[in-house]
Amino acid sequence: MDVVNILGITGREEGTITIAINVPSKRCKVKDIVKIEDRELNPQEVHKIALLAPHATINIIRGYKVVKKQEVKLPNVIESIVKCANPVCISNSNEPVRSKFYVDSEEPLLLRCHYCGYMMEKKDVLLQF
Repeated sequence: MDVVNILGITGREEGTITIAINVPSKRCKVKDIVKIEDRELNPQEVHKIALLAPHATINIIRGYKVVKKQEVKLPNVIESIVKCANPVCISNSNEPVRSKFYVDSEEPLLLRCHYCGYMMEKKDVLLQF
């Protein structure tokens, strides 16, 4: 359900949204599936998913056929997706500074702020969505 939250899906959107939880999977025992009709994710949304589900796969389906299969990849540097959890960080001030983090670890998720060095965990990221 974390992916649903970070994509801003409320259930009030037009089109069909299907959510399946604990679906058997050969690769990882069980998986969750979110199917959103008539929507393709932009690169920033893909990076958001990678923050929380670094082994996710995104399938683009047209005419009932998979036309593209994309493994998400968390970039080494995350910019302007999440804010620093340190309230005194310069990126949280009125200065024209975009947030920037270095990925120190994918699992468990550890992001290091470029400006103040604050280490953010997955729980810090989830609080922002």
